[in-house]
Amino acid sequence: MLDLDRQRTSSMAPSLKPSVIVIGGGEDKVQDRKILRAFVEAAGGATARIAIVPSASREPEIIGNIYRDIFRSLGAEAIDVWDIRERDRRTLSEAEVVVDGVTGVFMTGGDQLRLCSMIGDTPLFHTVRERVWQGQLVLAGTSAGAAAMGHNMIAGGGSSEAPHKDIVSMSVGLGILPEVVVDQHFHNRNRMARLMTAIAAHPDRLGVGVDEDTAAIFEDARLLRVLGRGTVTVVDPGEVSYSNQFWVNSTTPLTIHNLRVHILSEGSAYHLLKRIPISPGV
Repeated sequence: MLDLDRQRTSSMAPSLKPSVIVIGGGEDKVQDRKILRAFVEAAGGATARIAIVPSASREPEIIGNIYRDIFRSLGAEAIDVWDIRERDRRTLSEAEVVVDGVTGVFMTGGDQLRLCSMIGDTPLFHTVRERVWQGQLVLAGTSAGAAAMGHNMIAGGGSSEAPHKDIVSMSVGLGILPEVVVDQHFHNRNRMARLMTAIAAHPDRLGVGVDEDTAAIFEDARLLRVLGRGTVTVVDPGEVSYSNQFWVNSTTPLTIHNLRVHILSEGSAYHLLKRIPISPGV
């Protein structure tokens, strides 16, 4: 599970740094800023060169400046804002010049469909993705930036209802974590039912629901660690023995048997290949 293309993973340069940080939104920006600080440290600390992508936001200039000030105060060496408001048209060679020297990319919140329409399947993002997979760059996304991490992306939907097809709408994400479906603001907005519904439709994926001010840190293709004040929920359909998802109508409640759910708080981890939780301190 989650080998992110095993040939790429096997050639990845050894590194203790996390390559992908998935933040559930609402991260602390004022007090200890634990998650944002962890991103800066993973990107190199005092030598970090960070690019902010505020394209998901309706106010990209304001949001970009907010995070620029935060990362500057956390000691990053250089911060740039990629203020992309139309679909990025750079060629591959131009994209490589833009990305060269960048050690961390941070995607802000907003609308994940807007974000993907601006940068999805572009030379710029292909360059970013390849460098993430090669261990050369740390990528973080919060809220919409988190939702876009998978290939199958939750684009919207309801909450506080029984699982049924109409509770979730799906689209194509950025494919950074192609075997994961991410939902954010998770327990804060009662999104368990919609993540279960998404996973019922995509039983070859792993569901990851991330609470606010919480991060699921993918250290490589094998391990997910939890940081922050909330929880990360892992929904694993690997042993599902029955589901009516494929033949019921859009409003009929789903039946799913033997769906495995793990709730992980800070200090816990999850082995993505073995599909087992790892207790704190182990």
